[in-house]
Amino acid sequence: MQDRTYSDLLFLIQSLVGGGNLTTEEQGSIDSFINRRAHEAFETSQTWPRFLVGSEKRDIISLNISGLGAGNSEDQSAKINGNYILIGQDNGGGSPPVVSGTNVYYNPAQGTKTSSQIDSIVIYKRKSTDRWEIEENGRITINADGSVTALPDTGNPVLVEADSVKKDNPSKVVTWTRTTAGIEKVSGTPKIVDKQLIPYAETGENNIGEFLKIYRKKAFFNDSSLEYDFFVDSNGGNILNIANTTDNTAFVTYKKELPQYTITSTDIPGEWFFFIAHGAYADFLRMEGKVEQSMAEEGVAQGYLAQELEKVDNMSNNNVFRRFSTHGTRQSR
Repeated sequence: MQDRTYSDLLFLIQSLVGGGNLTTEEQGSIDSFINRRAHEAFETSQTWPRFLVGSEKRDIISLNISGLGAGNSEDQSAKINGNYILIGQDNGGGSPPVVSGTNVYYNPAQGTKTSSQIDSIVIYKRKSTDRWEIEENGRITINADGSVTALPDTGNPVLVEADSVKKDNPSKVVTWTRTTAGIEKVSGTPKIVDKQLIPYAETGENNIGEFLKIYRKKAFFNDSSLEYDFFVDSNGGNILNIANTTDNTAFVTYKKELPQYTITSTDIPGEWFFFIAHGAYADFLRMEGKVEQSMAEEGVAQGYLAQELEKVDNMSNNNVFRRFSTHGTRQSR
């Protein structure tokens, strides 16, 4: 895969147009045509190699909190509303301790995370009261053996479970009470919903443009991997047949987002170069009212695109994987 520059592309289009320099208005139209044609090429295949990412590890969102508003003196609702990741089950080693074996969650959009510690909005089940708590500026230690230890009261508990019969999952809690600190920071009643969601965006990773496949483990690595069914909405990919509700990662095969190309771009896909140039020229001719010439140039452009699609198709056929299904369990080999 080779990259070409925007200036290279523009030079070719200007050469096809002829007649000297383009006016400012014509240049603006050409810019629009270039990105329209890039989008057309992008949409013709799910498997353009430069945009295809195979079986990449991604976090699973396990809870979503919404419904909170501003408190009496400040508004921390935007920090607490949001998506939460299940980091693991607590080992009960904190002081004061959390109920051993219960889930611990954190908001990945808040605070910081290292290999050994998370400082964020934290949800845990305190041992002394057997209640769920949502703590601002909370802390979780990630131990060398992979276990986690929540450290209650590192920050400020904002909301605590008030159900007389305590629940096993924060999404099942009916009544939440604001603490003294919570009254100042938030208002309203939190709505907590279970999720098995992989968002389009994750810090440090490419944005997902299109979900293609989701696996429980890294696909085609040593052995078969369970392939999940999922549906896509505005939030991301929602897993339907999660193997274990304690899983907090999955492996996604996806298509990256298409960038917007500008005069400074140096990453015009070489495989699209001639299609975009002749396609943009065809659009320019159509704009000028030269319909027959435009149709002829469109044929040239589509010919270049067809050649590149055939290459992609051949690569896909040579690297095909087969899917096997057995009474509801789908696997890939």
